Amino acid sequence: MTDDLPADPAHEPGLSPGQDELHALAARRRLSVDDHMFTAPGLPGTLRLQLFTAAGARPIAVATQIAGEEGKTLMNGAETYAGAVWERHCPDQDLPPVWVERQLWPQEPVQETRFRRVVFAGADRYRPHGPHWSAITHEQLQDLVGAPVATDRGTGYVPRPAEVEPRLVFEEFAVARLARPRPFREPQCMPAGVPWWRRWTRQVLPRRSARSCCWYHGGDWHTVNAMGLEVLREAHAQDVDPEGMEGFATAHAAAAGATRWQTEALATLFNTANAIQPDKEVRYINGQHRSQAMLEAGVRRTVVLHHVYET
Repeated sequence: MTDDLPADPAHEPGLSPGQDELHALAARRRLSVDDHMFTAPGLPGTLRLQLFTAAGARPIAVATQIAGEEGKTLMNGAETYAGAVWERHCPDQDLPPVWVERQLWPQEPVQETRFRRVVFAGADRYRPHGPHWSAITHEQLQDLVGAPVATDRGTGYVPRPAEVEPRLVFEEFAVARLARPRPFREPQCMPAGVPWWRRWTRQVLPRRSARSCCWYHGGDWHTVNAMGLEVLREAHAQDVDPEGMEGFATAHAAAAGATRWQTEALATLFNTANAIQPDKEVRYINGQHRSQAMLEAGVRRTVVLHHVYET
């Protein structure tokens, strides 16, 4: 059972994902659920769920979350969140709801806030798997749903009580010292982990070529990290606040004539919600896929983020 198969083959024969598929899925639906604090079993995080339904049409779920909220992000928890909505709100459906995500980033970073359609490669009962993301505009989404779709987190969102804020510290870090990654969802181009012998081989024989398999392999991490270390040194000299590091980095990339991919990759290293964050207990808070790509390329030094709690 696959997510990109039509709910009714008689109405959607042989369509591939894209404009034709969106047109075939389009119907006039109504907003049947608007839960500003939807939770999934086993995950502490919340999201805003807008569920649109109509008789004879496949349900469409729009999930919205603010980056940095407690718990799993929409991307990391896509299968669990979508499965929970399927089981709780449309258990009689043979397929999971059409799943659309909107991760709200503070201060409009380079990873611009946008809606993303998630197509699952397959789904056992209430357990979708193999998600793949593609952009969908607000206009396309509203045409698909046949009703207005809210773009914000909602007034019913209740942030968790404020905790003691850590001090954010960006620092240079040896890539070879990063914990062995365990990337998920990319078994073809990112087999689990990078053995020690391959780490050292790539240090001697680095790889710079880009690949088309995924975003993480889409450019030269050597160039990005060289810019990252320059940004780190200049930022320290100018006493740039950690929250301003991403903007400082993108300005540096623009001055250096960086490509779009290089600019986006550099921005991820300095985004306080998305930077590589190694952790002694769980190995990584963020950054396993980027770390894997860097290890495979033989990158020697990168930039990581630490949360330092004052004692």
